[in-house]
Amino acid sequence: MLEEVERWLDRRSWSAADRPLDRLIAAKAGRALTVSVVLPALDEEETVGDIVAAIRRELMGAVPLVDELVVIDSGSKDRTAQVATAAGARVVHRDAILPRIPAVPGKGEVLWRSLLVTSGDIVCFIDADLKEFSASFVSGIVGPLLTEPDVHFVKAMYDRPLGTESGLLASGTESDLLASGKTLGQGGRVTELVARPLLNLHWPQLAGFVQPLGGEYAVRRSLLEQLPFPVGYGVELGLLVDSLHTVGLDALAQVDVGVRRHRHQDGQALGRMAASIYRTAHLRLSRGPLVRPVLTQFERSEDGSGFVPRTHTVDTEERPPMREIDEYAARRAA
Repeated sequence: MLEEVERWLDRRSWSAADRPLDRLIAAKAGRALTVSVVLPALDEEETVGDIVAAIRRELMGAVPLVDELVVIDSGSKDRTAQVATAAGARVVHRDAILPRIPAVPGKGEVLWRSLLVTSGDIVCFIDADLKEFSASFVSGIVGPLLTEPDVHFVKAMYDRPLGTESGLLASGTESDLLASGKTLGQGGRVTELVARPLLNLHWPQLAGFVQPLGGEYAVRRSLLEQLPFPVGYGVELGLLVDSLHTVGLDALAQVDVGVRRHRHQDGQALGRMAASIYRTAHLRLSRGPLVRPVLTQFERSEDGSGFVPRTHTVDTEERPPMREIDEYAARRAA
């Protein structure tokens, strides 16, 4: 690891407990900052309500930390929108935002469009599939942006167990492992097999991030509106790399929020995610198009006689920096 990164780890890695809520509220008022929380959601009726309710209860009701809570529904077939609304969120459908530009599928697309329907000086993104959600996920990553004026981008770091229900904990229960101090698994499978090697080899200044692909991070709007957004799963890596080049390593930070539990995807979905992330890295390394942006995977045929190829396109589109969008510029000027 670079000496620069070792120094960064000491200076820019904190725990959520380092900044009590009363300190954050005082810092927020003193700097006259506003905070928006955005949950991108697609078929998350089982979890989105609990997340919204916890944020409203603990960070909007008990204390005025969060000013705006928005769920962006990207086409759910279940009751995600109704559940989120009932819990107290403002729900906006992805396709209703910037209709001049037809929406494409992808998480990055939703995050990019969210800038047009939020107003906070600090924008905090939280995945909508988290289980046993704690409001410290939000307060932890927003905290440094309220207390440290030279910090612009904060990612959550956490243990990320695969869970006993899948039989993937090698020994002992999750609580046993926590008590013993053993790791529960720090990065996800795509993080460890794709993102971490890419970052260490090509952007070694980012090697200190425990969860480079994590979906929980808070960023100053003034930085977000300068960055292009990959439309798909490459958005987390793209924003991190581009933030490094835009504001420098010392403006980036991470906060330990404990343990993250969420729904896990199957191997083929992870393969498509990995291809999207690799493509995002490739574009930033070469600034040129992939020769053939598709990924072929295999499934056993229904009769069991062989394997059937399934070819998927790898998303190759990126949205421009939001400040280049006329509607955004007009809203900011109003």
